[in-house]
Amino acid sequence: MARALIIATNGFEQDELFKPREALLDEGAEVTLASLSRDPIQGEKGGEKGASITPDALVTDVRADNYDVLVIPGGVANPDEMRAEPAAIKLVRDFMTAGKPVAAICHGPWLLAEAEVVDGRTLTAWPSIRTDLRHAGATVVDKEVVVDGNLITSRKPDDIPAFNRELLASVGIRQAEIA
Repeated sequence: MARALIIATNGFEQDELFKPREALLDEGAEVTLASLSRDPIQGEKGGEKGASITPDALVTDVRADNYDVLVIPGGVANPDEMRAEPAAIKLVRDFMTAGKPVAAICHGPWLLAEAEVVDGRTLTAWPSIRTDLRHAGATVVDKEVVVDGNLITSRKPDDIPAFNRELLASVGIRQAEIA
């Protein structure tokens, strides 16, 4: 059974957390949501307040060794706040160093740039952070999903079907069609 770690805090893009989480759970994966506190975190959908979810763990208490894949949802506030947390940066580096899949969507790759793991990699992201990613050494392309080794990235909520397909494939789950 695959073990997935999702890291998020307030301001995550609702579909970018819930839909990959649901796809993983539907395939029998064990999914842990880690955040900066144990209080419920609130998502956003289209710039409006969205659904909340209660984290299972603290980012400071989880280790890459215990998981097979890391998922980083977007939303503007979520990765912006997460990239100021040393434990989140360490998690990203630990997953990347171990060669484990890291899947980031929308603004999520901001955390990858902060962790200094995108130099020489090809990825995609929300248009407003693409310059930041280039400055961090990445080659940025405009595609619904990009897989570069263990790194999976997508641009926006509309790309979630392709993102989920590659996310599940990264942990050995393949389906013809994933919503």
